[in-house]
Amino acid sequence: MESSIFDADWMLFAITFFGTMFLIGEILVNMRGLFGLLGISLITFYFYENIVEPGTFILMLIIYFIGLLLIIIDGKIINDGTLATLGLASMLLATALAAPTINAGLYAITGVLVGSGCSFLLLKRFKSRNMWEKIALKDRMTKDRGYNSMNKEYEKLVGEKGKAITDLRPVGTITINGQDYSGISNAQWIEKDSSIEVVSVNGTRILVKKSKS
Repeated sequence: MESSIFDADWMLFAITFFGTMFLIGEILVNMRGLFGLLGISLITFYFYENIVEPGTFILMLIIYFIGLLLIIIDGKIINDGTLATLGLASMLLATALAAPTINAGLYAITGVLVGSGCSFLLLKRFKSRNMWEKIALKDRMTKDRGYNSMNKEYEKLVGEKGKAITDLRPVGTITINGQDYSGISNAQWIEKDSSIEVVSVNGTRILVKKSKS
């Protein structure tokens, strides 16, 4: 049997790396489905090349994409990292089970892990979907809508320092002067218990940054 370039372990890394990066990237940035199409094509190709039985092929695809769905749900609704962790574990499990050898599996799951991390770099190059802002408040309480009293209360927070009581990815819960608020970072991952500073306020949308003190 002739060997193919796709039999090389490093190719499994490349396929799972770009497939995962594009799929998660489609969630993060607005590419009108292009990244999603590329990601689905690459991941489907990975399972197709490594799994002979149709039933197993479909099962592994389902497990992988359920993992991706859990990451989306965590980011849009739950936002505590639990479902995202389970989702990534599901993607890794499907990828590892489909690999023909242990060594190939290590390459493949490394591709998923590295691709997941590198997907956030796309935020520096492409326009964000701003999907996380929908959690904080889609209908913003701006001055022109008459929410003056609430605006004044929140505007006093500008320049105040506090602490993140959950991870901000980029939305989470912060505490300032003993009061809890929903805060959002500017596409920056801020870890729990980090010191934060309020940069600006628009209605009840509190934009924060990581503070050194």
